[in-house]
Amino acid sequence: MPEGVTKEAGIVQTLWNGAWIASLAVGVVVWGLILWACAFHRKRKNTGDALPPQVRYNLPIEILYTTVPIIMVAVFFYFTARDENIITAVSKNPDVKVHVEGFQWSWRFTSEYGGKTVSVVGTPAKRPVLVLPQNKSVQFDLTSPDVAHSFWVPAFLFKRDVIPGVKNVFEIHTLNKQGEFAGRCAELCGVDHSRMLFTVKLVPQAEYDQYVNSQAGSAQ
Repeated sequence: MPEGVTKEAGIVQTLWNGAWIASLAVGVVVWGLILWACAFHRKRKNTGDALPPQVRYNLPIEILYTTVPIIMVAVFFYFTARDENIITAVSKNPDVKVHVEGFQWSWRFTSEYGGKTVSVVGTPAKRPVLVLPQNKSVQFDLTSPDVAHSFWVPAFLFKRDVIPGVKNVFEIHTLNKQGEFAGRCAELCGVDHSRMLFTVKLVPQAEYDQYVNSQAGSAQ
């Protein structure tokens, strides 16, 4: 997996690129037909007001412009549904489980790893830091006790809503590189929405093991 992108984001990027290629191909055909019609069916000199030959029914053409769009939509639907199933799938044994609680107006992260638990709570004045191992599967369980929020880490190219009364679970593979990445609430949730920020810190596995061992059972 490349360093700068998650596996899920790579799938989305491939689907997006394929959709653009297909759209441009269709566009070239349509533009070509329009230009061809303009060039070869324009009004000629000295033709007076006579109309060109009129065609009322052409069954082969009507079947063509009906079936081709249906096939195109079916192909787009197939690849989108296939990739969506892959992206939204969750495994039984992810490397790390993180319970994410979005509240007005900060975050609480409770990580479970190797039978140990680490809890991090933030405030609008102090953004929490969620430490995760790089290039590992992480399962997020999102809940909210008050209003709708949205868990978003732009670098992961993945976003999910945090809705009261709804347990929203998803799983991603973290980036294969170290670093700190900004996260935020992407749903207008009240007066301090703009301060509902957090940081995801990706570290090597050995450093993550040390972090969990030193912080297990404590609340930061």
